[in-house]
Amino acid sequence: MKKIAHCILSLTLISAVCVGVLAVVNGVTRERIASLKQRARENAARLVMPASVKTVTTAEDADGAYYVGKDATGRALAYALTGKSQGYGGDIVLMVGLLPDRTIITYQKLEASETPGLGSNLTAPSFMRQFKGMSATKDLSVRKDGGEVEAITSATITSRAVCGAVNVARARLDKILAK
Repeated sequence: MKKIAHCILSLTLISAVCVGVLAVVNGVTRERIASLKQRARENAARLVMPASVKTVTTAEDADGAYYVGKDATGRALAYALTGKSQGYGGDIVLMVGLLPDRTIITYQKLEASETPGLGSNLTAPSFMRQFKGMSATKDLSVRKDGGEVEAITSATITSRAVCGAVNVARARLDKILAK
């Protein structure tokens, strides 16, 4: 009986020390991680803008920050907005570049934990290329569902999630431009 109590006490102390160390590490790294995520979003916003954009400014709406690409005169040429949808392995978060007429420029992956070799192909040039220049004035969907997007082989759920994330970004732009 003493052996069991000793083991329980030892495991409890070890667990408490581990929890304390993890809490301290989390507190120390939280701001740095948030800063790196913000920088990744800003970089992704620049990558989804057309070459004619001279400046990128940040704006806010109810859903958070979005980015506006402007020419030398200050006229809005493009928008970069995040879109999120449920994929096979969890949420897929994309930075989507859209022209004011809702034409898709491209997208960049911010977060995704899809199956390696299948769903991770959401960033494959052959899959991404089909979105470039596509009109997003209506919801996009994969061909299996009657849409225009050719799904990634064996990763239809991921392909649907990419379409969903683009649709979310487009709906957000609709709200922004309606104001």
